[in-house]
Amino acid sequence: MKRTMLFSKSDRARSESRRAEQRRLTGMMKALKAIHTATSPESMDPEDLERQRKGQEVLGRLAAPMAGMSWEPFSLSGMNAAWVRPNRGHDRRHAILYCHGGGYTSGNLGYSRPIASKLAAVTGYEVLSFEYRLAPEHPYPAAVEDAIRAWDHLMYLGYGARDIVVAGDSAGGNLALVLTHRLKAMGRRLPASLILMSPWTDMTASGRSYQERAELDPSLTLEYIQAVRGAYARGEDWTSPYLSPLFGDFSGFPPVLIQAGTHEILLSDSVRLRDRLVAAGIPCRLEVWSGMWHVFQMFPIKRANEAMESIGRFLLEQLSI
Repeated sequence: MKRTMLFSKSDRARSESRRAEQRRLTGMMKALKAIHTATSPESMDPEDLERQRKGQEVLGRLAAPMAGMSWEPFSLSGMNAAWVRPNRGHDRRHAILYCHGGGYTSGNLGYSRPIASKLAAVTGYEVLSFEYRLAPEHPYPAAVEDAIRAWDHLMYLGYGARDIVVAGDSAGGNLALVLTHRLKAMGRRLPASLILMSPWTDMTASGRSYQERAELDPSLTLEYIQAVRGAYARGEDWTSPYLSPLFGDFSGFPPVLIQAGTHEILLSDSVRLRDRLVAAGIPCRLEVWSGMWHVFQMFPIKRANEAMESIGRFLLEQLSI
């Protein structure tokens, strides 16, 4: 009888914990929707862009779990960059090159801090973030050129290509894929693996989720995608693999981990990318997280921690192969 009562109390505690977590998630999604509406993200007016960029800087600094980490900004040939290093013993033989999101029109070092610090924490690797030039002031291919500069900096420091993981979220996931396509086209060695969080892979917006998930997504809209696409790549061929990496040749690519949420319009960008990689014979794991939104990994919630831990396990598995 007592054992049954203990199990019942334990079950009730777990159930209450799940309900509390769901309330937090619901509240956070409502807040994201409110922020999205208030900041007019579809606007490319200089004043609106400046407000978005400042808001992302503040968000990043508030959300970044920097305990046990050092944040070391520096100038990379005139480009703002920063290392996140675990304070205690860590793997100095490997590094992560992290490409932040923001639709190629916003995002900065401050915004990159949450995911960069989480990547360092779960892997024990040093993480290099860089502040690539933004559109519309600096349209395509400025961001790609800056990504190559960051990659070359790691080569200069003595890392080999197989010592480096390239990670990115949203437009940063696009940039991570484009960088790999570019390195391949240049005949250079490719990174050891790719970590992609809610990657934007198709600038033509042809996936079904752009319509099917529109009411569920608390942070992105098709209008926003069209606005940042126009700012970054107006007049370009959006089917080019250097803009829509989904349409590129993936032969020879490294193993890829993709994470996305069920509540985002970019979900089909991840699903179709997985299908293309598998068809090319590339090891790829797609994790679709139920009830999660675009780049949920940056937020201070349990599911984000679980997703980051999965990234750490994936990279450990790659080292053992």
